[in-house]
Amino acid sequence: MDSARAQLEELKIKVTQANLPSEVSEKLLNLLQFSGSPAGGGAELASLISYVDFVISLPFGKYSQDILDINRTKQILDKNHYGLQSVKDRILEYLSILILHKNTAQENNFHAPILAFIGLVGTGKTSLAYSIAESLGRPLVRIPFGGLGDPASLRGASRIRPDAEPGQIIKAIKSAKVSNPVILLDEIDRVAVEHRVDIMGVLVELLDPAQNQAFLDHYLDFPYDLSQVLFIATANNTGNIATAVLDRLEPIIMPSYSDEEKLIIGKNYLLPKAIEEAGFSKDALTIDEATWPQILRPLGFDSGIRSLSRSLQTICRKVARKKVEGEVGPFRISQENLGEYLS
Repeated sequence: MDSARAQLEELKIKVTQANLPSEVSEKLLNLLQFSGSPAGGGAELASLISYVDFVISLPFGKYSQDILDINRTKQILDKNHYGLQSVKDRILEYLSILILHKNTAQENNFHAPILAFIGLVGTGKTSLAYSIAESLGRPLVRIPFGGLGDPASLRGASRIRPDAEPGQIIKAIKSAKVSNPVILLDEIDRVAVEHRVDIMGVLVELLDPAQNQAFLDHYLDFPYDLSQVLFIATANNTGNIATAVLDRLEPIIMPSYSDEEKLIIGKNYLLPKAIEEAGFSKDALTIDEATWPQILRPLGFDSGIRSLSRSLQTICRKVARKKVEGEVGPFRISQENLGEYLS
């Protein structure tokens, strides 16, 4: 018992020394005051310590400073993405509005639109979100919605449950270490059908500026201000997204890549990256011009570049193995020997 009381006193000191909002600090101190010696013994005390430590670790009042430089954003978008000019223009328009609202009387009342990149697999939706975060200088945390089946995984579970833990949204805030990260809600159209209504209800609250300034995670049991978070969503299509969620999104339709665009992306972006990942020099591998069409379309038309990226990674892995097994190279991929490198 003495050990438990000592640990509770240590927690009280940690709470008073932490830079917490007064209402949160008061809530924790009251909780510790009335806990006494936890009746559940070690398990209950461990749960209490875990809860207090988690709350203390949240970045209350900590914000990253936005880099609002439209020319820098142009450079980052062009560096990371070939083509997609209409999409890039929309992102630059979005950033322009942020710049105009900065340091004005309207800034505190301004709520950025929630961008939603809609398109087929491999068209660059997720990577665009990372580029936006990079251009703003904000950390990005991705929350995958594919197969998500329990709203509690977003909103957290009450601490009266033995398996209670915070939801993914609050975990993302803790991971980012600031209260204004970019949170990527990835593939929001792919949640489990039986829980879609409940999960869409949580999304409405997250994306509504009137509600997300006091988002209630059931594990925390007090509201947390998410109004400065920049949410970005992605989806393959809008058919499985609730109308109330769509009303809070600004959809940007991702175009499919033409073969010409994929050829340039493959040569200038994906192949150098695959070679670097495989660990050999770019001089060790060449691909004949006549061979590229077979690499671009191994199974017919593909709107994105994900399969192209996988094909080039496969080729580079084969080359890496040949080098390790003693073949000197350089290695030339032609129509005649492509089958050795790519099934």
